[in-house]
Amino acid sequence: MCVMMDPVSSPPLTAPSGFPPRSAGLQPHSLLERSGEGLRGFECLDVCVSVSVDKKILMLFNINDPDNRIELTFQRHYGNIVSYRWYGDGYILIGFSHGYFVVISTHIREIGQELYQAHNHKDSLNSVAISTSLNKAASCGDNSIKIHELSELKDISNVVWLDDETKGLDQMSWTDDGQLLAVSTQKGTLHVFLTKLPILGGSFGTRLAYLTSLLEVTVSNQVEGESPVAIQVEVEPTFIAMGPFHVAVGMNNRAWFYALVDHEPGFKKLKDIEYLGTIASMCLNSDYAAALFEGKVQLHMIEGKDLEEKKQMKLFPDDEKKGRILCHALTADFLYYSTDSGQVVCVLVEDWETVSSYSHTVGVRKVFPDLNGTRLVFIDERNGGFLLSPTNATNPCFELPNFSPTITGVLWDNWHADRGVFVAYDDDKVYTYALHKTTIYGPRVVLVGITPLLFSQKPLLLHNGELTCQTASGKTSEVALSTHPFLKRSAGTPVDSQLDLSKQLGHALLLKRFHEAWDLCKSAGSSSDWAELGKACLVHMEVDLAIQVYRMSGDVGMVLSLKGTQGIEDMNLLAGHLAMFLGDYNVAQDLYMSSSCPIAALEMRRNLLNWDSALMLAKRLAEDQIPFISKEYAVHLEFIGDYVNALAHYEKGMTHDAKFEEHDDACKAGVARMSLRMGDIRRGAAQAIQHPSRVLKKECGAILESMKQFSEAAQLYEKGQYYDKAASVYIRCKNWAKVGDLLPHVSSPKIHLQYAKAKEADGKYKEAAQAYESAKDWDNVIRVLLDHLNNPEDAVRIVKETQSIDGAKMVARFFLRLNDYGSAINFLVLSQCNDEAFQLAQQHGQMEVYADIIGPEATQEDYQSIALYFEGEKKHLQAGKFFQKCGQYSRALKHFLKCPSTEDNLAVEMAIETVGQAKDVSLTNQLIDYLMGESDGMPKDAKYLFRLYMALQQYREAARTAIIIAREEQSAGNYRNAHDVLFSMYTELQSQKIKIPAEMATNLMILHSYLLAKVHVKRVDHLKGARMLIRVSNNISKFPAHVVPILTSTVIECHRAGLKNSAFSFAAMLMRPEYRNEIDPKYRKKIEAMVRRPDTSELEEETTPCPFCGFQLPQNELLCISCKNNLPYCIATGRHMLKEDWCVCPHCEFPALYSQFILLLETESVCPMCSETLSAKQLKKIADCSSYLQAEELEQ
Repeated sequence: MCVMMDPVSSPPLTAPSGFPPRSAGLQPHSLLERSGEGLRGFECLDVCVSVSVDKKILMLFNINDPDNRIELTFQRHYGNIVSYRWYGDGYILIGFSHGYFVVISTHIREIGQELYQAHNHKDSLNSVAISTSLNKAASCGDNSIKIHELSELKDISNVVWLDDETKGLDQMSWTDDGQLLAVSTQKGTLHVFLTKLPILGGSFGTRLAYLTSLLEVTVSNQVEGESPVAIQVEVEPTFIAMGPFHVAVGMNNRAWFYALVDHEPGFKKLKDIEYLGTIASMCLNSDYAAALFEGKVQLHMIEGKDLEEKKQMKLFPDDEKKGRILCHALTADFLYYSTDSGQVVCVLVEDWETVSSYSHTVGVRKVFPDLNGTRLVFIDERNGGFLLSPTNATNPCFELPNFSPTITGVLWDNWHADRGVFVAYDDDKVYTYALHKTTIYGPRVVLVGITPLLFSQKPLLLHNGELTCQTASGKTSEVALSTHPFLKRSAGTPVDSQLDLSKQLGHALLLKRFHEAWDLCKSAGSSSDWAELGKACLVHMEVDLAIQVYRMSGDVGMVLSLKGTQGIEDMNLLAGHLAMFLGDYNVAQDLYMSSSCPIAALEMRRNLLNWDSALMLAKRLAEDQIPFISKEYAVHLEFIGDYVNALAHYEKGMTHDAKFEEHDDACKAGVARMSLRMGDIRRGAAQAIQHPSRVLKKECGAILESMKQFSEAAQLYEKGQYYDKAASVYIRCKNWAKVGDLLPHVSSPKIHLQYAKAKEADGKYKEAAQAYESAKDWDNVIRVLLDHLNNPEDAVRIVKETQSIDGAKMVARFFLRLNDYGSAINFLVLSQCNDEAFQLAQQHGQMEVYADIIGPEATQEDYQSIALYFEGEKKHLQAGKFFQKCGQYSRALKHFLKCPSTEDNLAVEMAIETVGQAKDVSLTNQLIDYLMGESDGMPKDAKYLFRLYMALQQYREAARTAIIIAREEQSAGNYRNAHDVLFSMYTELQSQKIKIPAEMATNLMILHSYLLAKVHVKRVDHLKGARMLIRVSNNISKFPAHVVPILTSTVIECHRAGLKNSAFSFAAMLMRPEYRNEIDPKYRKKIEAMVRRPDTSELEEETTPCPFCGFQLPQNELLCISCKNNLPYCIATGRHMLKEDWCVCPHCEFPALYSQFILLLETESVCPMCSETLSAKQLKKIADCSSYLQAEELEQ
């Protein structure tokens, strides 16, 4: 018991019965005292007293311990305490004079803390009040009343202004039921407010009727956007009934009916009716009203004349013995009612005949049909929930899962796509259920989820996942079901998390919202989400959508399987296929068996290798399949080692029908194998031999071999032509005669080897050698050939063919016994015994042989040993060669330079190679001094210096040397040699990306022109030959050895080509005294006549464009006077190149005019520049030669 006391106005405190009177002195304090011991006393609020002291302090103390008290002081600007109330579990609401509204807790851990504070009124606050039934708090002051929700004090649910009360408000209080709030004023006025309406309402379809004040009913249809209609009623109703076109309200035994009309005010009063008893509930449809009173239902027409009305009225039940009606419901076509005896009766309204009746085990107290009246939910007297489908003859009723005993009502979803969804509700929760009518498991109801319901709300209407509820304030509120979150998001809205998406997807699938589930998966679904959607589609037999889902998830096999089910009209057969795809094989079998194609169950069990089930089904459905299933079962049993049952099933599998010969052969093979496994060797072996299959003989042979029945196993292997296996088993029997017979057919080296060893032991060496050779055991072949057959020729052949190291050692020892040291050394090296070979060579003076034999596989030590030997023997060339191989370049060079003159050329070449490898400046200088003759006064040929520079990769020095060498060769008349030297150096510099010296390029061009002249003269192409000879004769000083012959040839070719003026010019040059006497006598007179009678006519040279700038210039001119570029020349004609007629030699990559090169290759077979073999097919015309021209420009 809590006592609140004011020290001024409260009456004396009287102790409760059983407590002695106690007193405590009260003194105001400004501080809050806290004591751990004292606080424990306030855990029992039944004996706690709160006292306002001097309107400043709130003092709390325990009656059992009055000396231990707590004094609470508050902030001064709050003002004085004017009113306070206890509520809940130890909370106090306090109102202060300056308008402040504060909530504190008396719990030990929270004492002294303000849980909530608000400046509710600007100037003053007069009183506070609490209604526990409404869960609301109110404060008054400043001519206003403010009402708060206790569950969330920040929420102000209502504000009432009393502007006429100029002197201010005084006290306020609620009635116990919270329906009325009374406020007194300073003027002496008392205001009473209605704060809670009775929650009365009803719905039909999407239309609602609900109480908005004590004498007002509002009709609204927010779904279809109709304007609300307010109907003023004559009495405060105790029930409201809603129909498609009417509203009924009433109390006791009287009801008033209103028709809804299109014109103002939107309704029309029809009539009022008195019934024979107090109305418990009423239902309406478009034409009829059904009222329940005193255990009976009266059905009558709403509109019509009195006479007709009497005719159109009936009481149910007809017979009172049928029980007392507890509830009823009316749909467009049906009247449902239930009795205390458990009868649920459906009456067709049109002719008032009972169309169905269902007997329940206990009384049914509430029924809730869907909009069409084809299904209804009912609640029995044990608070169990059931779904009844009168149209389902096989299973009309089944219990709702997880049905709460506190549930008071059920609403069906009015949305057209959710006709199978309904909610059951109690005071604080809404349970969403979904009926899955068509699934592979049959019809069922699932609990989708639970949505919390706010305090004092009654659901009236469910439409597309949104629940419309009536509140105590006479208004409606919308509650979105937590099971329909996917409806809130638009197609483009991202999902918060994968977990959230999976939850939404689960709800969508339970509600059969497959298109919303598709959108969810498409927006952010994982592979598991797609799989979940696909599985749900299969369960609900949505085959077309399932195909799309599995196509999206990339499951090709499932898509193909589902496509095979399209067009199946038998629902059980289709459901069986889908259950099989889901892996629920027992369900699939039951569905197949109840379908038009029960054989599908047998096929499924066979495919699943469920042989026992398959045999049972075959006995019922297809006895002709028993042999084939038995055979497959036998194969399975054989695999797992159950040979006894496997034999029995193989024997059952025999059909003895010629049409199934292959099947019977497989069964016979199985009988043979199982007979052997069971120990019946005679029967098994006999059947295996008679059987045509080679594989069976191998299998049976292996079984017998594992049983150590070697003789029988070998015979089976031999019969099956598995000669290797047969020979192997015969060897285990030591039956060598049989092995010898089979040997020509045997390919296994292991068997040949075993046979060879046996024959060698018997002294039959020739047969042993052949067997060793068949086994490819070359070492033993060589051993037998040398030790027993004295056949070194075959042994040497085999060693050379096989490169056998051990065999080479044996051959080496054989030759050593014969004192054939050269051959012995050869085979020792072959066997990688280099040390032994070296010692043998050293002992017997065969080092040259050893040096020739030893190959690149030898080690540095081997090379050094040979070099030291030759050094001791004063054989400088050989010593230098092997010092070079072992990397001792200084010693190698020393020996090369000591070589006698007979070996000079080779020694110098080797010295150059050594210096090139060494990359040592001192060795390079030493060799250069030797080549220049500074060491012995005898300069060496310049070609060696050129090769040295090339070996050292000093290409610029090599280029200068090459020019010198070419000049010497040219002076000596060796023009081809000079051309080749310059060409090789040219290509080397190009590959190293080094600029070509101009002198080298010019000399190569002139020499190439000379060689071209000879080619064209030989081809009788006088004009091209003459042009090239003119170019050569203009540089005749570079050909001192053949000045007169070249000039003579030029005169003759120019004359033949019609270049008379050029012929005259070069003929005049030949008439000079230094050349005149050297002219060939047979041409001298002609040349003299040419000079005496000059003909200055000249065939004008054709002009072609410059490849760089396009300027027209003579086709043999190689310097453009316009762009000053040196022009690339054609290696086939010597003319400058043309952009549109470009090709290159595939070997040397020098350019040529494609058309001219093709003509040249008709008679020639080599490239005139690099002398490599070439055919016209290898040439390719180049459309874009810009890269070649750019390279030319860069070089220049």
